Amino acid sequence: MQKSVRYNEGHALYLAVLARKEGTKRGYLSKKTAETSRWHDKWFALYQNVLFYFESEQSARPAGMYMLEGCTCERAPAPKGASAVSAKEAALDKQYYFTVLFGHEGQKPLELRCEEEADGEEWVEAIHQASYSDILIEREVLMQKYIHLVQIVETEKISANQLRHQLEDQDTEIERLKSEIVALNKTKERMRPYQGNQEEEDPDIKKIKKVQSFMRGWLCRRKWKTIVQDYICSPHAESMRKRNQIVFNMVEAESEYVHQLYILVNCFLRPLRMAASSKKPPISHDDVSSVFLNSETIMFLHEIFHQGLKARIANWPTLILADLFDILLPMLNIYQEFVRNHQYSLQVLANCKQNRDFDKLLKQYEANPACEGRMLETFLTYPMFQIPRYIITLHELLAHTPHEHVERKSLEFAKSKLEELSRVMHDEVSDTENIRKNLAIERMIVEGCDILLDTSQTFIRQGTLIQVPSVERGKLSKVRLGSLSLKKEGERQCFLFTKHFLICTRSSGGKLHLLKISICNCFVLCEAKGSGQVFGHLDFKIVVEPADAPPFTIVLLAPSRQEKAAWTSDISQCVDNIRCNGLMTIVFEENSKVTVPHMIKSDARLHKDDIDICFSKTLNSCKVPQIRYASVERLLERLTDLRFLSIDFLNTFLHTYRIFTTAAVVLEKLSDIYKRPFTSIPVRSLELFFATNQNNRGEHLADAKSPHLCRKFSSPPPLSLSRTSSPVRTRKLSLSSPLNSRIGALDLSTTSLASSPTSTYSPATSPPPTLSKVPLDLSKGPSSPEQSPGFADENSENPRIELCNKLRRSIRRGIIYTIYCVIKGCCFAKKCGCAGTREATDNSHCSVSPASAFAIATAAAGHGSPPGEPSGFNNSERTCDKEFIIRRAATNRVLNVLRHWVSKHSQDFELNNELKMNVLNLLEEVLRDPDLLPQERKATANILRALSQEDQDDTHLKIEDIMQMLECPKPECFETLSAMELAEQITLLDHIVFRSIPYEEFLGQGWMKLDKNERTPYIMKTSQHFNDMSNLVASQIMNYADVGSRANAIEKWVAVADICRCLHNYNGVLEITSALNRSAIYRLKKTWAKVSKQAKALMDKLQKTVSSEGRFKNLRETLKNCNPPSVPYLGMYLTDLAFIEEGTPNFTEEGLVNFSKMRMISHIIREIRQFQQTSYRIEYQQKVTQYLLDKSLIIDEDTLYELSLKIEPRLPA
Repeated sequence: MQKSVRYNEGHALYLAVLARKEGTKRGYLSKKTAETSRWHDKWFALYQNVLFYFESEQSARPAGMYMLEGCTCERAPAPKGASAVSAKEAALDKQYYFTVLFGHEGQKPLELRCEEEADGEEWVEAIHQASYSDILIEREVLMQKYIHLVQIVETEKISANQLRHQLEDQDTEIERLKSEIVALNKTKERMRPYQGNQEEEDPDIKKIKKVQSFMRGWLCRRKWKTIVQDYICSPHAESMRKRNQIVFNMVEAESEYVHQLYILVNCFLRPLRMAASSKKPPISHDDVSSVFLNSETIMFLHEIFHQGLKARIANWPTLILADLFDILLPMLNIYQEFVRNHQYSLQVLANCKQNRDFDKLLKQYEANPACEGRMLETFLTYPMFQIPRYIITLHELLAHTPHEHVERKSLEFAKSKLEELSRVMHDEVSDTENIRKNLAIERMIVEGCDILLDTSQTFIRQGTLIQVPSVERGKLSKVRLGSLSLKKEGERQCFLFTKHFLICTRSSGGKLHLLKISICNCFVLCEAKGSGQVFGHLDFKIVVEPADAPPFTIVLLAPSRQEKAAWTSDISQCVDNIRCNGLMTIVFEENSKVTVPHMIKSDARLHKDDIDICFSKTLNSCKVPQIRYASVERLLERLTDLRFLSIDFLNTFLHTYRIFTTAAVVLEKLSDIYKRPFTSIPVRSLELFFATNQNNRGEHLADAKSPHLCRKFSSPPPLSLSRTSSPVRTRKLSLSSPLNSRIGALDLSTTSLASSPTSTYSPATSPPPTLSKVPLDLSKGPSSPEQSPGFADENSENPRIELCNKLRRSIRRGIIYTIYCVIKGCCFAKKCGCAGTREATDNSHCSVSPASAFAIATAAAGHGSPPGEPSGFNNSERTCDKEFIIRRAATNRVLNVLRHWVSKHSQDFELNNELKMNVLNLLEEVLRDPDLLPQERKATANILRALSQEDQDDTHLKIEDIMQMLECPKPECFETLSAMELAEQITLLDHIVFRSIPYEEFLGQGWMKLDKNERTPYIMKTSQHFNDMSNLVASQIMNYADVGSRANAIEKWVAVADICRCLHNYNGVLEITSALNRSAIYRLKKTWAKVSKQAKALMDKLQKTVSSEGRFKNLRETLKNCNPPSVPYLGMYLTDLAFIEEGTPNFTEEGLVNFSKMRMISHIIREIRQFQQTSYRIEYQQKVTQYLLDKSLIIDEDTLYELSLKIEPRLPA
């Protein structure tokens, strides 16, 4: 018996699976069975030359398969049936039939059909092509064609080589023939007879032809020159030049940025990763990841970007950059993560620095020469400034890119995307600027300063003060440095923070030695007794009483009265912030249900975002979240919030308010707070302020649905006094809430205290149980008309007659003034002005509580009454006292803000006489207040005196005054003036010009606008003065005809620049070095060859100091390590301000003020004003300044270059 054919079933099933997934043709077909001649629907799949069929599309195993190799497929007609055809059979006739015929006889054909003709044709075509033999035949044909083509190519190569050889031979032959022709022509010239000349053209004709040829050439050259010059001077050519220059600068900046990232990764990140893997790691891997999040990825990204930029430069002058930004934009999420982590990164770094091992290791890394003295936090900040740099570059590129340019839309899209990220980056930079500033100062201190590693410590002010010898013995606290002795007078570098005051001495290397004073242990006396005449009222005294050491006093001398007022105001405000000891806070602290910090936390308006305000995560000096965005109304509300006043917010507001409002609006708000405090203060603030619990400390605040909590505070009602049998009584005071009886009310009720002024009040022993508390409703007046029978009539005549009643006023003033004195003795606070004097007998801490102060004051003010005699204030009296306290706090706030405003920003009032008169009118109105306290009256008088006195700068020279004094008939010449005289007078002039710039000119980028001369005249004068001085240096050098004199002049100017450096006049250094680097002087090789090596080395040193590389990193570090007076380069700060202005708008899309941006601008202006306010002690010399300001000595740039070409002509090419 013959066995069945064996085949590899497993492989067949595998091919069936492939056919189901990747078959050439798949679908349902009807198959006719050979046995029954019936049609069955099967699912067919064709794979290569094998046809599988399945019962259905979902079947896993095939029902059968057909080998199609060697078979044919053709269409078949529909089968014919009987004459009577049903409808079903008629439908079948319309279907498409085809058969598959196999190659040998005896094999029945495979009959198939489908419903659509197109589908059937596709099946027939697919089966025709499923033949391996056909593919072999086609392959053979292709191979033959390929061999034929290869033969053709080889033949052509041979022909090409032959032709190349022929061309080379022909070139050689041509050269030989040319040489023969030249030789023959020379022979003919020699052999030509003399008579041949007579047969030539007429000489006149030849001359005419020569002249015509010359004229044609001249006209062509002139026309071409005109065309070229017209294009060179055209706006398009100028725009293209500027655009190319922008791109070249961008490549240089990108190269520098990649280098900075390389240092960050290779000098810090990778070594710290290795240190974290050591046996005793100074830092954990988590902290390394937190500090350097995405730093390495950003480096790789910008390396790719930099390579792309260099490739574009290789294709110059065609510079297409849009596709590079298209590569950069999708990767901005990496930057976003870095930005969001930036503040946390610096906080982690500050915490890690508290570990001595890590701090020591980090200092070793920072000592690497590649770091060039920069700190780690500086490198971590560089990525934050890169996106604004791109935005500025795109702004400039778009300004010089035509509207029809191919990449304009792409550049605009890239700019919009980068601006979105830049807003977030600016907010983060603003939030972390304080941390970076603290870390930078901490690095300057030799002994280190752990208090600056506290990220809640906010920098306020720095400057140079002179310490005056004290009569006290001993050292300042427990300091090991003899240089900080109380006996020794000297210059001190002082830093004020919200919690500490640092007094430092500067070493020869620029480092600092430290004494730190806790703000909470000191208070300020503006003038010591009898010292005003000695020191010209420039001294102030800081009295320090540490808890674990004997008290001591530091006397400091400010450079000017304005500086003294600014220092004392800021120190006093820091003391107030850290103690929260304003007048109202002290009064209500012990009786309040919540303490001041809790009171602030309870006010959601101070920390929750709303439609008109958005907060940062960073806290200010009062432990309240900093404002990121806010409306002008909310900013003014924060300025006049009676519960606290953050010194950093106040300084930022006063520096930048001109950007988003006007001085008149600010003054109007202050006037409203003074005149109508209840209507100007938010309702919720008043509610929280009076939330007390005198009798129910365990209870919570009243339900929010209470009508009292929602009541609006209207203008204060008229007040009256009860008519009682005894006009003066000894009173016990209980301070409580204006809300409702559940919370409590303000009680000023009588008690049986003795009439002695030394009596004290004990709340534990003498609260009268019979007294009831009546809620205060300021909108309704007294709740009981019987208690004030004459109220309506008296009010209709004069609303404030009762308030000004002599008896009531004297009692009330006694209360508040005694509170003030007692509290002042308790915590050495100094409020309401900076000229307070402490009583000689007050030498120890007082234990009297603020609440008890009311009782002491009232007992001292009264004459006493028999014990047990009941008496008390009615509702209107309680209303009056609460209103009085609010009014005193409002007055205190207005005076405090005005004091800071007048002392720190006197230019506002000098340039705006209307503002000055309005402030004077307001202060005079304050002085007319009969309830004004002595300290408030004194503070008001001090502000009036500061406003009324003549300009403090009148004692200083101005550049206009110097110009008027230049009347000498014969100015000095360069040879007769010494380098020291030149350097001193250059420094004096530079500082006078720099000092004259008002701070408002730094706002709004006015120096870049078309009307810059009108908007920023002083900045433009400073720029013009810089250019004039630089031109003078260049002109003076070029005036000498011989090489030796020019070399001597260069050496002398280099010596002048070095003396300017010693005088900290870095603007003068840059004036001279920029002149020496001008092309007209730099190209004089013979002159420079005569300059000594020492002068060249000194020149290189000076250029490195003032180099613009790395955003003037060397100059910034130098300024950080030197004491004022100093003259920085103004362009450095203008560049910083341009970065901030271009990177983010002043207002958000919702119209809110970008206060984070204001804070960054304020920090830069603060640094500028630090250098403006300290003057040089250099004697003015008219003969030298006349030479320096003589415009007739200056040669313009074009003439300088022409003179340079005459001195040393260009070498022939």
